[in-house]
Amino acid sequence: MNQNHNRMPIFERLQQFTYKDPISFHVPGHKNGEIFPKHVRSYFDSILKLDMTELHGLDDLHAPTEMIAEAEGLAADFFGSDHTFFLVGGSTAGNLAMVLAACSPGEKIIVQRNCHKSVMNGLELSGAKPVFIAPNYDEAVDRYTSPSLSTLEEALQKHSDAKAIVLTYPDYFGRTYPIKAMIDLAHSYNIPVLVDEAHGVHFALGKPFPASALRLGADAVVQSAHKMAPAMTMASYLHIKSKLISKERIAHYLQIIQSSSPSYPLMASLDIARFFLAKLESNDIERILRSVNEVRTILDKCEAWNVLPIEVQDDPLKITLHVKQSYSVQDVTRLFEEENLYPELTTHNQLLLIHGLEPFNKQTQLQKIVKRVGEQLKIELNHDTIEIAKLFPEAIQELALSYQEMQARSYRRVPFGEGIEHIAAEAVIAYPPGIPIILKGERITTAHLATTRQLRNQGVRIQQRESGIKIYRK
Repeated sequence: MNQNHNRMPIFERLQQFTYKDPISFHVPGHKNGEIFPKHVRSYFDSILKLDMTELHGLDDLHAPTEMIAEAEGLAADFFGSDHTFFLVGGSTAGNLAMVLAACSPGEKIIVQRNCHKSVMNGLELSGAKPVFIAPNYDEAVDRYTSPSLSTLEEALQKHSDAKAIVLTYPDYFGRTYPIKAMIDLAHSYNIPVLVDEAHGVHFALGKPFPASALRLGADAVVQSAHKMAPAMTMASYLHIKSKLISKERIAHYLQIIQSSSPSYPLMASLDIARFFLAKLESNDIERILRSVNEVRTILDKCEAWNVLPIEVQDDPLKITLHVKQSYSVQDVTRLFEEENLYPELTTHNQLLLIHGLEPFNKQTQLQKIVKRVGEQLKIELNHDTIEIAKLFPEAIQELALSYQEMQARSYRRVPFGEGIEHIAAEAVIAYPPGIPIILKGERITTAHLATTRQLRNQGVRIQQRESGIKIYRK
């Protein structure tokens, strides 16, 4: 059935509600924006009028029958799912719900090793027994990307009783891989494939963007609408198209994980994001791609870095600057930020810039910034390099302790160097992109230590509250 994608049911109903000039004897406490500090009110005024609660006629995210149900139905139609859930807790909520719905304590689940920390948290909450498959090191982009089909096949042969497979597609930098072959292989074992597609909401637009994992047969797919579409931060989708994963179990865990007072502005922005994507036409995409090429050409005029070619950057909206060895990524980032240009992500040797779904209109300003940054950079001779190509030596790996065993053990904090050969009682995570260098329950190696130290020295942020590392007592 053809749906009317000119509609924005949630936004339209909220807008109509504000026209009534309603009197609030209900939550939230800002009372339609009337109770708010005056000196900051102008920044929030228009959005506060939409910040409602589950009043009559405004539906309920956890049991939708009206405007939210209609909006989710429009999203399902556009993205091609059997059902789409609106998420107000980010892709994190979707990843947690997928894992919890797929497996119970002690059951096996095959997981891509370089997945987001939210997947790891889902594994711990579920009590499942993860089997990790390592990604390959891709020399073309100088980083870990995805596991190989042969690695997945080997894991399935050894663990054919796995309840699900969790993959990440694309990676943070927009790199994709032949995921359809992996999905087909998993389905030959009657095992569902759950995909963290946080950075691929715009893949639903079709060529020249890569195909969405949902279109390629994945059973459940999570997308961060706020990353590439015009949605508010934390606004995300969870799509289901499968007979192998239960919609009812997903809905059950979303009720547990997500707030019982979900944000109406966030839900409205999901409605608007779908509307925006559905209205983009081929000539709009062409204008965006021309803009991407213009930006890439400007960035390519600095000798301190190479702009990775589109041929190794599958999502054309992602632009990766590979900083040359004689320069410091930390210095490049600092100089950009001093010019009020903020990259999305900095690693030990790369910066990620994300072009939006509109033509960029500050080319002259960008040209001046690139020129000034290039002039200010100073060559640092004998600059340290980081060897990360051997970080995941085992293609298939299990944790040294089960989550149930971890709960029963005490731990202590030691200096990082003293943790080698011990089992980590906490994850060590570089953020962004939020991928654990060391897993909770994993045995710590010298490669872990060297990589973590060098990333810190390069200015990459490691998510730890205290120095050292927690290890389990024997």
